[in-house]
Amino acid sequence: MPAKKNKIDPGTLTGTALIKETCRRLRVARNRWKDHNNAACRSEREKALVLYERLSPEEREKVPQELRVWLRYRSEKYFGSDRTPPGKK
Repeated sequence: MPAKKNKIDPGTLTGTALIKETCRRLRVARNRWKDHNNAACRSEREKALVLYERLSPEEREKVPQELRVWLRYRSEKYFGSDRTPPGKK
């Protein structure tokens, strides 16, 4: 049985729904990072970053500070553009 896909289309989200989805994706990415599942973390982080970039400065303030700090500092340290991209297995 294939895995269920997320039915929410991120392109149509606005306002509170966009903030909630961004926070959800950041939490998932952070949990994947804690589990040392870097490939899954990287993909979730990229999706969360796309949503985060769509937020206005006022909406970004509504994202919990713990998630914003992780996105800016911790994840950039490990997944930033200056890091070696993952290899193929």
